[in-house]
Amino acid sequence: MRIFVTGGTGQTGPAVVAELVAAGHDVTGLARSDAGAATLEALGAAVHRGSLDDHDSLRRGAEAADGVLHMAYGGDFSDLDDMKRRDRTAIEALGGPLEHTGKPLVVTSGTLVMPEGRETTEQDAPDASGIAAFRIAGERACLDFADRGVRASVVRLAPTVHGPRDHGFVPMLIATARATGCSAYVGDGANRWPAVHRRDAAVLFRLALEGAPAGSVLHGVAETGVPLRHIAQAIADELAVPTRSLTPDQASGHYASPFMARLYAHDSPVSSARTQELLRWTPTHPTLLDDLAHGDYFTPAGQAV
Repeated sequence: MRIFVTGGTGQTGPAVVAELVAAGHDVTGLARSDAGAATLEALGAAVHRGSLDDHDSLRRGAEAADGVLHMAYGGDFSDLDDMKRRDRTAIEALGGPLEHTGKPLVVTSGTLVMPEGRETTEQDAPDASGIAAFRIAGERACLDFADRGVRASVVRLAPTVHGPRDHGFVPMLIATARATGCSAYVGDGANRWPAVHRRDAAVLFRLALEGAPAGSVLHGVAETGVPLRHIAQAIADELAVPTRSLTPDQASGHYASPFMARLYAHDSPVSSARTQELLRWTPTHPTLLDDLAHGDYFTPAGQAV
């Protein structure tokens, strides 16, 4: 299958591109810089120049493909309305050429769109007032194409997609622990975060492109919920610093921003049982705590990103 990919050079993208190429697919990746193009070429993908705001370029990429995978997301987090607009209009540009073809369109979202405080499933509705509600517009734009002859599906990734050279939320926790001399959590630290290894996520994206039914909502989650206290303790053990419980007010000044304080206190366990059954997806790679103990999170290579 000829697959057009956006976000192929981001945190998860290179693993996904490598997985698709290894499975025999012809991959073309969107690149807006020479560095991005070089990364894609090194992975065995062809390069399509453009950006999320260049809708003509997105349409041309989709027109030449047998399927589209949209992973890119960006913009100014101080203007969430603009971020939503950019994502929605990019998805509309990518999906338009696929109408009435039965071709796959797979769009990335996050499990943080789900309601807080209980374990949710793929069949639960996202929380329109939640911490990641800004991702819902993109989900809806994608799933709308399921009624227009597109095999459209959404993959919601766990907030922690871990593995070599991670530069997401866990490295931010590590950096804060180094800077403050303690590894902190909010309250009793019992709030739970789903997690998935990058390579397992890459397999899920491939399976979604190859066979997810139209209208599917899939959860890219290997671990339903890892207590933040356990993550903080693993970081403390590696850095030889104490752990510390913070009140919400203390957390706002401890972490990089009040938003990050709210994020690290978020309780968002998520099941992927339906996804695993539907696509016969079985995560096999290390858990988050295994990666913290044996991966590159505390090595110069892991900190280089």
